[in-house]
Amino acid sequence: MAAKIRLARAGAKGRPYYRIVVADSRSPRDGKYIAKVGNYNPLLPSDSPERVVADAEKIKHWLSVGAQPTATVKRLLRGSELGLSA
Repeated sequence: MAAKIRLARAGAKGRPYYRIVVADSRSPRDGKYIAKVGNYNPLLPSDSPERVVADAEKIKHWLSVGAQPTATVKRLLRGSELGLSA
């Protein structure tokens, strides 16, 4: 099983809200996931601390066991304490 750290869309039409999840790479975008590790709200201002909220310990754990973040998740987490490079 190839695990990915990726975004799963939630929210209403025209008001997107994303969960940052660990999921099998073969599962649908909004389908079953293994663990929720954070969330992302693109409607908030870019300097808002609530725009991207991630559990650093959970993400470090999943990275250590081989989960690969998508390019978008890398970009979102680049400024955090995880220091992911894109």
